[in-house]
Amino acid sequence: MANNSILEGKKVLIVDDEPDVLKTLEDVLDMCDIDAASDHETAKQLLNSNYYDIVVLDIMGVNGYGLLAAANKKNIPTVMLTAHALNPENFAKSMNDGACAYLPKHKLSEINLFLSDVLEEGCKKSRMLGKWFDRLKDYYENKFGPGWLDEYKGSWL
Repeated sequence: MANNSILEGKKVLIVDDEPDVLKTLEDVLDMCDIDAASDHETAKQLLNSNYYDIVVLDIMGVNGYGLLAAANKKNIPTVMLTAHALNPENFAKSMNDGACAYLPKHKLSEINLFLSDVLEEGCKKSRMLGKWFDRLKDYYENKFGPGWLDEYKGSWL
C-alpha cells in the first residue's frame, strides 16, 4: 500500500491528451490538489502561472519534452508517463533531460506509489534512479530485454 500521506494536499499538474487517462489520474490521486491539461499550450500556461509540487507528463500528443524543459526551469520534479513512447531510447532521453521518473501507463493505477517515492526521495540527480525504478525493474527488464540499462546509461546513472 502506498504512503499517500506525503501526497495529501500536494499540488499536481497532470498532462495527457487522453481524457480517460486524465480521469484515472484524478481518481487515483484524489488526495492531491490536481490541475489537468489535455494539450501543450494549456499545460504551459498552467506551469507558467502556478506552483506545483510535482508534474506528470505524457510524452506524445502534448510535447512532453518541451513541458519537461519548462518544469525543469522552475525546479519542479517531473514524472514522464507513457504508453506509445515506452522504449529504452525515450527512457534515456527522459532521464537525461531531467525527469525524475519514467513510468508506463500500464502501471497507472499505482501512480500514487511512484509519486510518493519521488517526493520522499527527491529528484535524484546523483547517479541513482531511485525507489520508483526498483519497483519497476523487473517490468522494464521484461519489456526491454536483459541488459538494456547498460546500453542506455546516461548522466543519471
